[in-house]
Amino acid sequence: MKRFNIHDPSRDACMLRGPLRNEGYDWWWHSFTGHNAQTGEERSFFIEYFLCNPGLGGSTPILGQLPANRKHGVKPSYLMVKAGCWGEGAKQIHRFFGWKHVTVCMDAPYSIIADDCFASDCLLEGSVSLSEEECAAHPEYMCSPGEMSWNLSVDKQIAFNVGYGAGKPFRAVNAFQMYWHAEGMKTAFDGEVTLDGVKYIVDRDTCFGYADKNWGSSFTSPWLWLSSCDIYSNFSGKKLKNSVFDIGGGRPVVGGVPLDRKLLSAFWYEGHEFEFNFSKPYLFTQTRFDCTETDEEVIWHVAQTSADGKIDCRIRCRKSEMLLMNYEAPDGSKWHNRLWNGGTGTGRIKLYACDDNAKLYLLDDMNAAHVGCEYGEFTR
Repeated sequence: MKRFNIHDPSRDACMLRGPLRNEGYDWWWHSFTGHNAQTGEERSFFIEYFLCNPGLGGSTPILGQLPANRKHGVKPSYLMVKAGCWGEGAKQIHRFFGWKHVTVCMDAPYSIIADDCFASDCLLEGSVSLSEEECAAHPEYMCSPGEMSWNLSVDKQIAFNVGYGAGKPFRAVNAFQMYWHAEGMKTAFDGEVTLDGVKYIVDRDTCFGYADKNWGSSFTSPWLWLSSCDIYSNFSGKKLKNSVFDIGGGRPVVGGVPLDRKLLSAFWYEGHEFEFNFSKPYLFTQTRFDCTETDEEVIWHVAQTSADGKIDCRIRCRKSEMLLMNYEAPDGSKWHNRLWNGGTGTGRIKLYACDDNAKLYLLDDMNAAHVGCEYGEFTR
């Protein structure tokens, strides 16, 4: 019986109801790789639809980082379409909409429409464009100059349904400060992206795609995320075409009480489930993780054990190919000023299973590429 690869479109629905309408965010994240239509050169992309405080909105977006709004404690309110790329020349481009110009289907299946921007579980369309002059004149946009447009079909193939933590009882009382659901921790994208006038083809067989969502009233610190479906076995020397791992969390806050250094993790290994999830007590999950910076790299090490087995994951990504990702919280604060985010990470993963005597043995030793990776802690 499947334990975490359980698709649940209701968790992909918009969660900004009740108190979260006035102090809450909900975002749908997508990342993938495309190839230059002329040269074949590879490029990794991301597209995000970020909703903030719809109950406070009007005809124009309210930007929390404007000096006057910061001074008077005005909360942000907008739809932000965030798009960009990783690698040399990495960038994030933001486009803001006031709520009178946004249509959101609150129930499953979800959809978001604003001008030429559209998002759903099966289709993404849109564009962002900002000049250098506009970015320089508006630091409250928190982004880079550039142009990007996209038209993509979406096929969310393998899910990481984290279980109790994002279930209806916890959602009803907003028990968690930050929720997570990965409807497509392995996702096939097909279509086109144009970045700064260069066309890229996105193909389901080479896109290494990922799609998830987060929602809540604030962000976690530390904030950790690692995921990849581009995995090769060092035992067999073959690509694992039906495998993906996903790791997220850091310091969840439940009912106002912080739980230090907790992660939610899943490894779908060629059709077999290995879960390391603190919210499921029967798994007896134990976790150790750290993230360090050198002058050139960000390096992650995650080690977890559970009733399913053990995972040891070591990932690194070059800073020159990453971004310091920008968000403001629904209360208008911007504490995450060093949130490293990348999509070109590489690393090694050792996965252990339990034999009939409950003893661990090394199931596979793997290399991973195109790793989505993130780490940051609050700076005040």
